[in-house]
Amino acid sequence: MANSSTSKHIVKIMETEYINYDVKRFVVEKPSGFTFIPGQSVNISINLPGWKTKRRPFSFTNLPDEDTLEFIIKIYRNHEGVTHKLESINAGKELILHDVFGVLQYQEKGIFIAAGTGITPFISIIRNLYNTKRLSNHKLIYSNKTFQDIILDQELTEKMGDNYIKKFTRENTIGFIEQRIDRNYLIAHILRFDQNFYICGPQSFVTDISKYLFELGASANSIIIEE
Repeated sequence: MANSSTSKHIVKIMETEYINYDVKRFVVEKPSGFTFIPGQSVNISINLPGWKTKRRPFSFTNLPDEDTLEFIIKIYRNHEGVTHKLESINAGKELILHDVFGVLQYQEKGIFIAAGTGITPFISIIRNLYNTKRLSNHKLIYSNKTFQDIILDQELTEKMGDNYIKKFTRENTIGFIEQRIDRNYLIAHILRFDQNFYICGPQSFVTDISKYLFELGASANSIIIEE
C-alpha cells in the first residue's frame, strides 16, 4: 500500500548524473517502511529556504523492493521552477517527499504509448515486468522530438527488443522514422483494440491518443491514464 497522503520525509540525495543533455537522474535515501506501486509518483520539494513549499510531481523509476529511490527528471532551463533549481542540486543535499499518488498502474498485458518524459512512470513498470519474466508480448511506442531526447534508450532496447518502437517528430536523419503517433498510425500498426493501452505524456498527447483509441474500438476501462 502507498504511503498516507499526509506523510512527509526528508531524504538525502546520494547520487546524481545526467543521462542526456537535459535529463538528470537522482538516487535518494529510502525512508524506513516507504512503499509505492510501479507507475506511481510523489510530490517533491527541495529542502532549502524558499523551496520547501514548491512541490512538483515526479515518477518513481526504481523497483519498490530496492534500498534506494530513483527519479529521472527533465530539467527545464527556460523558467525559474523546481526542475531549474534541481540542476544545481547534487549529492549531499536534501529533498522532501510528500504524498504518493497515481492510478497509472499496471493491470494486464497491453501497449505502452509515451511521449517525452511520459516514459518515466512506465520505467518502473517495465523493469518490474522484465524482472518477473512477464514483459514478453508487451509493446512500447515512444515518441520524442529527436533521438537525443530519448530517455534510457539502451535499456529499453535491451529489455523490449523489437517490441520497442521509436518515433521522432523533428528528426531528420537517415534510418529514423519521422512520424507523429496519430489516428492513421494507430490504424496501421495496432492489430487489436481489445487490449490495455497505457498512455502518458503532455496533456494534449494523452487527450488525442485516448480519443483516437476510443474511436477505433478501445473501451474506457482499457485506456489507463493518470487522472
